[in-house]
Amino acid sequence: MRMMVMAGPVLFGALLGACGEREPVVGEPLAGGRIATATMRTATGMEAGRATAREVAGGVRFTLDARGVPAGMHGAHVHAVGRCDAPGFESAGGHWNPTAAKHGANNPQGPHLGDLPNLTIGEDGRGTLALTMAGATMAGLLDADGAAMLIHAAADDLQTDPSGNSGARIACGVFQLG
Repeated sequence: MRMMVMAGPVLFGALLGACGEREPVVGEPLAGGRIATATMRTATGMEAGRATAREVAGGVRFTLDARGVPAGMHGAHVHAVGRCDAPGFESAGGHWNPTAAKHGANNPQGPHLGDLPNLTIGEDGRGTLALTMAGATMAGLLDADGAAMLIHAAADDLQTDPSGNSGARIACGVFQLG
């Protein structure tokens, strides 16, 4: 009987220790993880939603809550430069692609870290998407020239390099820590 009383706390302590040493699963929130946000704007300066980049275990979780965007499917990508000069937002550069992969989830040599799924916008002008990009880092995203989230006029074909034939850039936001 005495051994059972002593073994219980030792076993319980061992189990607690094992739980504390578990490696986090990709996508799990990190204590103290950094968050960057981007206010999306159209070429005329109208607010078009908000993008968030959240540091998570093994990557970065991107979310986009769009509003005031034309109904339909739109390409949404993280671009390599944190600038959104209207009207065409070309200042945001190409897609964020630090690993030099090809564009698109359906491309055998892709996707790159700036690829996000298509954004579906309803008749009310609203749409959301979320994706955890494994291997992405906040340090890479917020490097010396920053990064931007863009919404394109057309759907991304998820394959054609470099931009998925997703058309003009219709909304842009620069990621800022905070």
